[in-house]
Amino acid sequence: MYTTYVKHLLFMEIKFYSTPGCRYCEKLKELFERANINDYQDIQATSTEMKKDYPNATSFPYVIIDGEEVGGLVETAKFFLENGLVSAPKK
Repeated sequence: MYTTYVKHLLFMEIKFYSTPGCRYCEKLKELFERANINDYQDIQATSTEMKKDYPNATSFPYVIIDGEEVGGLVETAKFFLENGLVSAPKK
């Protein structure tokens, strides 16, 4: 059963900056799929364009959820784990 916070996450505004050929961007999309999130905005951009909007961005992908900068793939995966959207892979 989902908690109220997790239900809220399913309706969040999610956008991320990506660039063609970025394998971490593809992994991010796989993470979204694992979390059953398919409503997000994929902004294809150059590093310069991304940094104009988000000066703290250091690499692709760069994720923003409800206006809050989350970070890259690893930070987003941690965020999803901490909020119960995905579980850790079984060993």
